[in-house]
Amino acid sequence: MRPDTSRWRAQSSYDFVDRAPVDHLAWECLRRNHDYQQDYAELHRQGSLEQPLPDRMKDRWGLRFRGPATPLRARSGGALVREC
Repeated sequence: MRPDTSRWRAQSSYDFVDRAPVDHLAWECLRRNHDYQQDYAELHRQGSLEQPLPDRMKDRWGLRFRGPATPLRARSGGALVREC
């Protein structure tokens, strides 16, 4: 699972970031994480990719929300939160 890093300095390689929704940005960061890659490889070796994630992996990597993310306040430019 070694990514192609030959064009990592090319601006065009990152143009998608300007238009990507937050969940896509989170995925782009997560899939580059070495520990995540190891957990994924473990699931692949076990033949468990189509099964629900084990709880320990859900807790470690789960980017789950009970509802849609909303801005804390209008035009905050800050982090997205979900009020409970």
